[in-house]
Amino acid sequence: MHLLALLLAGLGVGTVFGIFGAGGSAFATPVLALLGVPPVLAVASPLPAMLPASLTGARRHARNGSFDGRIARLAVLGGVPGTAVGALGSTIVGGGSLLLLSGLMLVAVGVRVLVPDAREHAARASARRGNAVLLVTTCFAVGVLTGLLANGGGFLLVPLFIVGFGLAAGEAAGTSLLVVGVLTVPTLVTHAMLGHIDWTVAAAFGAGVVPGSLAGAGLAGRIPPAVARRALGVLLLTFSIAFLAAQAA
Repeated sequence: MHLLALLLAGLGVGTVFGIFGAGGSAFATPVLALLGVPPVLAVASPLPAMLPASLTGARRHARNGSFDGRIARLAVLGGVPGTAVGALGSTIVGGGSLLLLSGLMLVAVGVRVLVPDAREHAARASARRGNAVLLVTTCFAVGVLTGLLANGGGFLLVPLFIVGFGLAAGEAAGTSLLVVGVLTVPTLVTHAMLGHIDWTVAAAFGAGVVPGSLAGAGLAGRIPPAVARRALGVLLLTFSIAFLAAQAA
């Protein structure tokens, strides 16, 4: 496999990840599979790049004030044990099934992000934001899926923060990036021990992801929240449908 293709793919995925705080591993897995990486390795090999990419992106968002520290702490509290459970469960599910599940999850999340919120949404989201138990338990569930699909969880966390807890798109992105960085650690360790990572692929892909995420985070503050939300939904939905169609062909 040509290393330049992996680097360019990483650059594109990293830019999207930096802008939206989501889609790093979720986009990376289908992209690597389309480039010919075997399914099991395509699922976990993007993980090493997600740690530096998410933390550098989170730092840029924090400097811009696009960050909610309380939600980040509670999300980590629930998400870390969930990722360990999910990563261990990935040994039961085959690589092809994990690719299909990744695509279907992107479709579902993309549709929900695009659906307009109800009139009472803002008040309900504000009330949910004050419920620490709800935050921890929902992020535990995200952690399980994160570990199972070997991704940072941003493609679930950002919609959860926007739709479920009422954060603006930029604030959700910045908060998600930090949480993704923390959740990546147990997921990465578990999958590395299971032998699910191709380190050559990971290095070439990561060489593009990290600078891409920095560039994307720099662009994020220039995009109005409503536009960012719609763009994220369209991107998730379009990419996931194209990927599932390619898998079925």
